[in-house]
Amino acid sequence: MSYYPGCSMESIAVSYAKSLLAAAEALGLRLEEIPDWNCCGASIASGVAGGFVQQVLVARNLALAEEMKQDVLVACSSCYLNLATANLRLQEDSVYAGRVNKALAVGGLHYSGSVRVKRAIDVMLGEIGPGRIEGRVQVPLKGLKVAGYVGCQTMRAHPGDFDQAESPKALDRLIRALGAENVNFARQTTCCGSSHVVPASEVVTGQVKEILASAVEAGADIIVTLCPLCQLNLETHQEKVNEKFGTGYEIPVLFFTQLMAYAFGLPPNTWGFEHMLVSPKMPAPASA
Repeated sequence: MSYYPGCSMESIAVSYAKSLLAAAEALGLRLEEIPDWNCCGASIASGVAGGFVQQVLVARNLALAEEMKQDVLVACSSCYLNLATANLRLQEDSVYAGRVNKALAVGGLHYSGSVRVKRAIDVMLGEIGPGRIEGRVQVPLKGLKVAGYVGCQTMRAHPGDFDQAESPKALDRLIRALGAENVNFARQTTCCGSSHVVPASEVVTGQVKEILASAVEAGADIIVTLCPLCQLNLETHQEKVNEKFGTGYEIPVLFFTQLMAYAFGLPPNTWGFEHMLVSPKMPAPASA
């Protein structure tokens, strides 16, 4: 598959990128980075020209993937939302697609709408499958209690196309395939505060406190997530939560692919633990 990293995978979520590529390779999935990809626009370009600028930015990446004759795997939740939403409109609205292609033509590109956009978790479970994942495990995570935090956006972006939006099960299935125990907690799909971290940091602190409390009360040893911004907020705001509410949270927040790379017995440089503020206290596998 082609792989769209997006900006976060080369900055705040570099541990996600490292572990994703390593876990995919271990499962026999070759991910080929889209050459000369560009930012999806995220929230910055969404309001420019009624969103048209962002749609063209996204379409350029889709056109490049189409030239590779490959579907696109997207790890970042915001990137997935932007690529999948734009792709759907370009496939269904020929008039709009014509306008976008007119802009793309300036750069010598054209998008016909043949590409499918998929979340990383979709590919891992829907195409590779939990059985194959379980068979690749070298370091069973028996006894490790994991809170699979999905957040507000990942499964709600296009509800019903892979998992249940309000009661998602995919991440829990993957956790169990790795030999760990998934814990059920009430705040699994609660928003972490998202990009309010910039204009209203106190909103994020309050939201993070509720999520951490819910996971810890359920008995979680660690939290794993699918979203770069969720991971950032849950990890970096623990100190602020402790200062404001007098708590003592110090719970590791990993990307699900980090848990995979560890359980697969892959080398430590693929785990991405060195990029974490709260490092998980797990012994190194004997095979590492």
